[in-house]
Amino acid sequence: MTTAIVLLSAGLDSTVSLALAQEAGMTVLMGLCFDYGQRAAEAEWRQAQQLADHYQIPLQRIELPWLGAITKTALSKDSTEELPEVAIADLDSIIGITLNSAAKVWVPNRNGLLINIAGAFADAEGYTEILTGFNAEEAATFPDNTPQFAEAVSKSLAYSTQAQPKAKSYVQHLNKVEILREAVRLKVPVEKLWSCYTSGTYHCGRCESCSRLRRALTGGGHPEYLSQLFGDQDA
Repeated sequence: MTTAIVLLSAGLDSTVSLALAQEAGMTVLMGLCFDYGQRAAEAEWRQAQQLADHYQIPLQRIELPWLGAITKTALSKDSTEELPEVAIADLDSIIGITLNSAAKVWVPNRNGLLINIAGAFADAEGYTEILTGFNAEEAATFPDNTPQFAEAVSKSLAYSTQAQPKAKSYVQHLNKVEILREAVRLKVPVEKLWSCYTSGTYHCGRCESCSRLRRALTGGGHPEYLSQLFGDQDA
């Protein structure tokens, strides 16, 4: 039996990757949700619990306060830096805009660390895959979202674990519009997602992650979710 653990942040990408993995016959036995001092930690945990209940998988919260302490960029809840705002019209302006935005929310070795923590659980339980939300759209500015990174970290795990799990994203080659369409097809509870860089009742609607989600919802033909996720600003 092929089994997996999922890094479940409650975002569009990790949730749809989970749903696609289950559709492909993967047995997902556990989810991890991380608090590494990010502004969105509480909202991510709140929504991840709802999604884990929906997909009937146990979810564990992993706290990494030391990572928050060394993170100086705007994503940290203790940072004095303002989160970068990226308009939908600028999302494809990689040089000068989204690369700059990515630098302002970078967390030191985040994905490498999270996958290796998941690798410890996978090694202990014999899981064969570590599911992530790596996708084609964010791979353009985040090198730790690329297929090359997933392949490299999987090779590393082959040496550092006995179970030799592979890091895999079932949305690796999809953009956000395509991922949203898969979410609708798979009946993912889109209203339960959390993709914002901040916490709150609704998504802030201004950060880069929010802009990408808003574009996916409109471009994917499902603007009906805007009011549920963003509140009155898009009602």
